[in-house]
Amino acid sequence: MSARPRPPLKSLPATPTGPRAAVQAAPAPAVGEPKGAAREGVPSALRPDPRQGDGRYPVAWLHISAPRGAVPTATSKCLCGRDRSAVGHTKVLDLIDEHTAHRDECPLRTNQEGRQAA
Repeated sequence: MSARPRPPLKSLPATPTGPRAAVQAAPAPAVGEPKGAAREGVPSALRPDPRQGDGRYPVAWLHISAPRGAVPTATSKCLCGRDRSAVGHTKVLDLIDEHTAHRDECPLRTNQEGRQAA
């Protein structure tokens, strides 16, 4: 018994040797034609940002984790570079007091103009 003949495999066309110039595609338009309601002049449903701030932003963070039956931990971080942590009941309570005191001492929160005038 002889094996069945295999169909011929597809071959790739021969590639020319040597450098070729790259073909550049035509640039696609950046903006398309308005569609739907925009074409007819209907006003957009977009509203101004409702979360406009009052100029305040967070400077210092105090994160306390005290799961029931476990040892409490706390971290105190500030944008001025202060980064403290504590483990245990008494040390966490001390860190809370230090964080509260740092609010009055932080160079980012104090008024620099008043210091220069004094």
